[in-house]
Amino acid sequence: MDRRNHKSLEEVHETIETQGKKTPWKRLLAFLGPAYLVSVGYMDPGNWATDIAGGSQFGYQLIWVLLMSNIMALLLQSLCARLGVVRGRDLAQASREAYNPFVNFVLYILAEIAIVACDLAEVIGMAIGLNLLFGIPMIWGVTITALDTFLLLFLLNKGMRKMEVFIIGLIFIIGGSFIVEMFLAKPDVGDIMAGFIPSMPNSAALYIAIGIIGATVMPHNLYLHSSLVQSRKIERTKKGIKQALKFNFIDSAIALNLAFFVNAAILILAAAVFHKNGMFEVAEIQDAHALLEPLLGSSLAPTFFAIALIAAGQSSTLTGTLAGQIVMEGHLNLRIQPWVRRLITRMLAIIPAIFTVIYFGESGTGKLLILSQVVLSLQLGFAVIPLIHFVSSKKLMNGFHIKWPLRIASWLVTLIIVALNAKLVYDEIIGWLATAENPIYIWTLVIPVAIGAAILLVYITFKTTEKDVKSEKRKMVPHILDAKVEELIGPITYKNIAVSVDFSTSDEKSISAALQLGGKDAEYTLIHIVETPGAMIYGDEIDDYETASDEAFLNTYKEKLQEKGYKVSIELGFGSPKKNIPKIVNAADFDLLVLGGHGHTGLKDLLFGTTVDSVRHKVNIPVFIV
Repeated sequence: MDRRNHKSLEEVHETIETQGKKTPWKRLLAFLGPAYLVSVGYMDPGNWATDIAGGSQFGYQLIWVLLMSNIMALLLQSLCARLGVVRGRDLAQASREAYNPFVNFVLYILAEIAIVACDLAEVIGMAIGLNLLFGIPMIWGVTITALDTFLLLFLLNKGMRKMEVFIIGLIFIIGGSFIVEMFLAKPDVGDIMAGFIPSMPNSAALYIAIGIIGATVMPHNLYLHSSLVQSRKIERTKKGIKQALKFNFIDSAIALNLAFFVNAAILILAAAVFHKNGMFEVAEIQDAHALLEPLLGSSLAPTFFAIALIAAGQSSTLTGTLAGQIVMEGHLNLRIQPWVRRLITRMLAIIPAIFTVIYFGESGTGKLLILSQVVLSLQLGFAVIPLIHFVSSKKLMNGFHIKWPLRIASWLVTLIIVALNAKLVYDEIIGWLATAENPIYIWTLVIPVAIGAAILLVYITFKTTEKDVKSEKRKMVPHILDAKVEELIGPITYKNIAVSVDFSTSDEKSISAALQLGGKDAEYTLIHIVETPGAMIYGDEIDDYETASDEAFLNTYKEKLQEKGYKVSIELGFGSPKKNIPKIVNAADFDLLVLGGHGHTGLKDLLFGTTVDSVRHKVNIPVFIV
């Protein structure tokens, strides 16, 4: 089956109606939401680590870095929204269409590394929050974070709007907590304003600044936003697209300014409480929590701090999961069960977190948090550069491309990010070479990777996507239609139809649909799969009551239909419906498979996935879903 045309986050694609709203206010409300899911990535535990370190070491001097990062984020997120709204592509899908398979795969690996680094911050942050609020040991807190996999699936099943409301609720918990913190800290307004004047005290400040940029302008958010805007169903006209772009920009401006407030509040809190009292080395979230009460004289401060941390970790981990799904499906055109995808990402994050807690103790988690944010910053160029190319193309964007002033600003932001990262990498490598006892490993492992990354950056910088418009059209339009339209508009006749039944109320609709499609001239095969534990183990050798009962039911269906003049046979399978329905169908000469409500519901859907989704990708004939 050709799966190139799959929609981004297909389960929520265009599920929210934006048309037919009578007032501008209601139209705006219909678009508000995606940027809030994106904004939680800008206030996750990784941000906390960099903001606390920056505030305690350098006071208010790095507030301007937060402001600059927020402006960068707003610019880049508006480009992502433009890509998703205009082309109906997320960043990963657009990359797959523009680059050769090797380059696309390398970009995918880099994106996955960024998502794991992001998830690592959420794991550690959640574990620290649980430890601070409830006294749960860090090692158990890290393990507990694996369970939030199922919260995401529950929210997705409830619909995009409910997920957005849940996330916005967590954002207000975070913001409210820091309003209380700021009231207790009483920072100096004059010093805060002075912090907006750009300055870079030393190389340590540069490392923290790069961490702040990486924690704010997060690469996985670029993939996420370009997909989430497609959850809105818009009018595909020039006016409709312009309206969607305007409202999505407003959505981004409001949400990201809220994120800026939270980040600034954390840095200001660290500056007002720690730096002011001569505590310049407070980089650990746990230390910050412990010192808040004695320095502020209130037990409320550490409590609100821990509550906000848990809310930040939980909200960020949900959106990070969605980004992982988008990246895998977009770059690789590969769709797996969301809970499997979630567990893979979470396990890749939990392993280094557990290693750090066991071998370096809880004190090492702060350094790991900052490192994860620096890794995010290093990956930014590989996501931002393709994005600018895609939205700058007049042909690919159908006239909605960004104009020169915005293009220059975008490239300037990218240049700043890449230059800062290049300096950081250069300084780190020089430092390692100077201190390493045996630098051969650095020369054979680290330096080749750095050179390869630089070559890839140069390649995607100068690789144009303009000429790919023809190949994109070739992928999207089946040329067979040009030559065989007359053949396609004729009546379709089915001679051999398979019907999957599960002895539920849906069988009546499935069989009825099949009979209407084939009439009395077609031959019908009723398929049922026995799913008992014995059938799973012994297959067709099983001989139990349920198997005999199921076969009797099938024969009842067969006899009643034959009395009506239909040609019917039966086929009994054993084990998993997802595996055995395709096996039976592909082994015979069927023209059509009719599927109804066969499958699982509730918890079983969560564990095994739906039968329909699995079967339709494994059979080589058309599937009619009732």
